[in-house]
Amino acid sequence: MSRPAAGGKWHRFWQKLPLLVWLVVVWGALWQNFSPGNLLFGLAIAWGVSRALYLPPVELSGRFNLPRALWFALWFLKEIIVASCQVFLWAVAKGPRIRNAVVAVPLRSRSDLVMTAVGHVLSLIPGSLVVEVDRGTSTLYVHAMNAPTPDSVEKVRTGIQDIEVKIIRIMGSRQELAALSEEARTPGRPAQGTPPKEAQ
Repeated sequence: MSRPAAGGKWHRFWQKLPLLVWLVVVWGALWQNFSPGNLLFGLAIAWGVSRALYLPPVELSGRFNLPRALWFALWFLKEIIVASCQVFLWAVAKGPRIRNAVVAVPLRSRSDLVMTAVGHVLSLIPGSLVVEVDRGTSTLYVHAMNAPTPDSVEKVRTGIQDIEVKIIRIMGSRQELAALSEEARTPGRPAQGTPPKEAQ
Protein backbone atom coordinates (compact mmCIF):
# COMPACT_ATOMS: atom_id res chain seq x y z
CA MET A 1 0.00 0.00 0.00
CA SER A 2 1.55 3.27 -1.10
CA ARG A 3 1.90 6.10 1.35
CA PRO A 4 -0.05 9.26 0.48
CA ALA A 5 2.05 12.12 -0.72
CA ALA A 6 3.22 14.34 2.12
CA GLY A 7 1.46 17.65 2.26
CA GLY A 8 -1.27 16.53 -0.15
CA LYS A 9 -4.02 17.98 2.04
CA TRP A 10 -2.19 21.28 2.41
CA HIS A 11 -1.51 21.34 -1.31
CA ARG A 12 -5.24 21.10 -2.02
CA PHE A 13 -5.87 23.86 0.55
CA TRP A 14 -3.39 26.24 -1.14
CA GLN A 15 -4.98 25.46 -4.49
CA LYS A 16 -8.39 26.49 -3.13
CA LEU A 17 -7.17 29.52 -1.19
CA PRO A 18 -7.08 32.03 -4.11
CA LEU A 19 -10.62 31.03 -5.11
CA LEU A 20 -11.87 31.40 -1.52
CA VAL A 21 -10.24 34.83 -1.15
CA TRP A 22 -11.71 35.99 -4.46
CA LEU A 23 -15.20 34.73 -3.58
CA VAL A 24 -15.07 36.56 -0.24
CA VAL A 25 -13.99 39.80 -1.95
CA VAL A 26 -16.80 39.47 -4.50
CA TRP A 27 -19.27 38.73 -1.68
CA GLY A 28 -18.26 41.92 0.14
CA ALA A 29 -18.40 43.98 -3.07
CA LEU A 30 -21.85 42.69 -4.02
CA TRP A 31 -23.24 43.50 -0.57
CA GLN A 32 -21.16 46.69 -0.39
CA ASN A 33 -20.25 45.63 3.12
CA PHE A 34 -16.68 44.72 4.08
CA SER A 35 -17.31 44.41 7.80
CA PRO A 36 -15.55 41.48 9.53
CA GLY A 37 -18.85 39.76 10.27
CA ASN A 38 -20.07 39.93 6.66
CA LEU A 39 -16.70 38.74 5.31
CA LEU A 40 -16.66 35.86 7.80
CA PHE A 41 -20.16 34.86 6.67
CA GLY A 42 -19.01 35.10 3.03
CA LEU A 43 -16.02 32.89 3.85
CA ALA A 44 -18.34 30.27 5.36
CA ILE A 45 -20.52 30.29 2.21
CA ALA A 46 -17.47 30.16 -0.08
CA TRP A 47 -16.05 27.22 1.89
CA GLY A 48 -19.38 25.39 1.78
CA VAL A 49 -19.74 25.90 -1.97
CA SER A 50 -16.17 24.75 -2.64
CA ARG A 51 -16.78 21.60 -0.56
CA ALA A 52 -20.24 20.77 -1.94
CA LEU A 53 -19.61 21.49 -5.63
CA TYR A 54 -16.76 20.42 -7.86
CA LEU A 55 -14.64 23.39 -8.80
CA PRO A 56 -11.48 23.09 -10.91
CA PRO A 57 -8.28 24.17 -9.15
CA VAL A 58 -7.17 27.74 -9.77
CA GLU A 59 -3.80 27.75 -11.51
CA LEU A 60 -1.62 30.58 -10.21
CA SER A 61 1.12 32.29 -12.18
CA GLY A 62 3.50 32.36 -9.22
CA ARG A 63 3.79 36.16 -9.20
CA PHE A 64 1.86 39.08 -7.72
CA ASN A 65 2.82 42.73 -8.12
CA LEU A 66 1.65 44.52 -4.97
CA PRO A 67 2.37 48.14 -6.10
CA ARG A 68 0.40 47.59 -9.31
CA ALA A 69 -2.42 45.98 -7.31
CA LEU A 70 -2.66 49.01 -5.01
CA TRP A 71 -2.63 51.36 -8.00
CA PHE A 72 -5.32 49.24 -9.67
CA ALA A 73 -7.50 49.47 -6.52
CA LEU A 74 -7.33 53.29 -6.68
CA TRP A 75 -8.06 53.25 -10.42
CA PHE A 76 -11.01 50.90 -9.82
CA LEU A 77 -12.55 53.22 -7.21
CA LYS A 78 -12.15 56.14 -9.60
CA GLU A 79 -13.83 54.19 -12.40
CA ILE A 80 -16.78 53.31 -10.18
CA ILE A 81 -17.30 56.99 -9.28
CA VAL A 82 -16.94 58.23 -12.88
CA ALA A 83 -19.16 55.46 -14.31
CA SER A 84 -21.85 56.11 -11.69
CA CYS A 85 -21.97 59.77 -12.68
CA GLN A 86 -22.06 58.86 -16.39
CA VAL A 87 -24.94 56.42 -15.93
CA PHE A 88 -26.87 59.03 -13.95
CA LEU A 89 -26.34 61.67 -16.66
CA TRP A 90 -27.32 59.23 -19.43
CA ALA A 91 -30.49 58.29 -17.57
CA VAL A 92 -31.44 61.97 -17.09
CA ALA A 93 -30.40 63.28 -20.52
CA LYS A 94 -31.31 60.33 -22.80
CA GLY A 95 -33.55 58.03 -20.84
CA PRO A 96 -35.16 55.36 -23.05
CA ARG A 97 -33.45 56.82 -26.16
CA ILE A 98 -30.07 55.49 -25.08
CA ARG A 99 -28.64 52.81 -27.38
CA ASN A 100 -26.81 49.87 -25.82
CA ALA A 101 -24.78 47.07 -27.38
CA VAL A 102 -23.53 43.57 -26.63
CA VAL A 103 -19.83 43.62 -27.45
CA ALA A 104 -17.64 40.56 -28.05
CA VAL A 105 -14.27 41.11 -26.39
CA PRO A 106 -11.49 38.60 -27.19
CA LEU A 107 -8.97 38.41 -24.36
CA ARG A 108 -5.25 37.80 -24.63
CA SER A 109 -5.04 35.45 -21.64
CA ARG A 110 -6.28 31.86 -21.53
CA SER A 111 -6.14 31.87 -17.73
CA ASP A 112 -9.46 31.21 -15.98
CA LEU A 113 -8.30 33.41 -13.10
CA VAL A 114 -7.55 36.41 -15.33
CA MET A 115 -10.77 35.94 -17.31
CA THR A 116 -12.82 35.74 -14.11
CA ALA A 117 -11.10 38.79 -12.63
CA VAL A 118 -11.80 40.86 -15.75
CA GLY A 119 -15.44 39.73 -15.76
CA HIS A 120 -15.97 40.65 -12.11
CA VAL A 121 -14.31 44.04 -12.49
CA LEU A 122 -16.61 44.82 -15.43
CA SER A 123 -19.72 43.67 -13.61
CA LEU A 124 -18.89 45.87 -10.60
CA ILE A 125 -18.44 49.02 -12.72
CA PRO A 126 -21.83 50.64 -13.48
CA GLY A 127 -22.83 50.61 -17.14
CA SER A 128 -21.26 47.26 -18.08
CA LEU A 129 -22.25 43.66 -17.44
CA VAL A 130 -20.85 40.33 -18.66
CA VAL A 131 -23.74 38.38 -20.18
CA GLU A 132 -21.83 35.36 -21.54
CA VAL A 133 -18.37 33.82 -21.46
CA ASP A 134 -16.85 31.66 -24.19
CA ARG A 135 -14.09 29.88 -22.28
CA GLY A 136 -12.87 28.04 -25.37
CA THR A 137 -11.92 31.25 -27.18
CA SER A 138 -11.38 33.45 -24.08
CA THR A 139 -14.13 35.81 -25.24
CA LEU A 140 -16.37 37.90 -23.00
CA TYR A 141 -19.73 39.15 -24.25
CA VAL A 142 -20.40 42.41 -22.47
CA HIS A 143 -23.57 44.50 -22.35
CA ALA A 144 -22.40 48.11 -22.58
CA MET A 145 -24.50 51.24 -22.14
CA ASN A 146 -24.40 54.15 -24.61
CA ALA A 147 -22.60 52.44 -27.50
CA PRO A 148 -24.56 53.59 -30.56
CA THR A 149 -21.79 53.62 -33.19
CA PRO A 150 -19.05 51.24 -34.36
CA ASP A 151 -16.45 53.66 -32.98
CA SER A 152 -18.06 53.62 -29.54
CA VAL A 153 -18.25 49.81 -29.63
CA GLU A 154 -14.54 49.62 -30.46
CA LYS A 155 -13.80 52.07 -27.63
CA VAL A 156 -15.64 49.76 -25.22
CA ARG A 157 -13.73 46.73 -26.50
CA THR A 158 -10.37 48.50 -26.20
CA GLY A 159 -11.18 49.70 -22.69
CA ILE A 160 -11.98 46.17 -21.54
CA GLN A 161 -8.79 44.80 -23.07
CA ASP A 162 -6.88 47.54 -21.22
CA ILE A 163 -8.39 46.26 -17.97
CA GLU A 164 -7.09 42.81 -18.86
CA VAL A 165 -3.61 44.29 -19.41
CA LYS A 166 -3.70 45.85 -15.93
CA ILE A 167 -4.69 42.52 -14.36
CA ILE A 168 -2.01 40.61 -16.29
CA ARG A 169 0.61 43.07 -15.03
CA ILE A 170 -0.59 42.37 -11.49
CA MET A 171 -0.83 38.57 -11.50
CA GLY A 172 -0.37 37.26 -15.03
CA SER A 173 2.22 34.67 -15.94
CA ARG A 174 5.67 35.58 -17.18
CA GLN A 175 4.69 34.29 -20.61
CA GLU A 176 1.73 36.68 -20.67
CA LEU A 177 3.98 39.57 -19.63
CA ALA A 178 6.39 38.67 -22.41
CA ALA A 179 3.47 38.63 -24.88
CA LEU A 180 2.47 42.13 -23.72
CA SER A 181 6.02 43.37 -24.28
CA GLU A 182 6.03 41.82 -27.76
CA GLU A 183 2.68 43.45 -28.51
CA ALA A 184 4.04 46.82 -27.40
CA ARG A 185 6.94 46.40 -29.85
CA THR A 186 4.51 45.59 -32.69
CA PRO A 187 1.69 48.22 -32.55
CA GLY A 188 -1.59 47.21 -34.11
CA ARG A 189 -1.19 43.54 -33.30
CA PRO A 190 -4.68 42.14 -32.55
CA ALA A 191 -5.53 40.30 -29.37
CA GLN A 192 -6.09 36.56 -29.46
CA GLY A 193 -9.35 35.59 -31.12
CA THR A 194 -11.60 37.50 -33.48
CA PRO A 195 -15.00 38.78 -32.39
CA PRO A 196 -17.95 37.59 -34.49
CA LYS A 197 -19.15 40.22 -36.96
CA GLU A 198 -22.71 40.10 -35.63
CA ALA A 199 -21.61 40.86 -32.06
CA GLN A 200 -21.41 44.64 -32.35
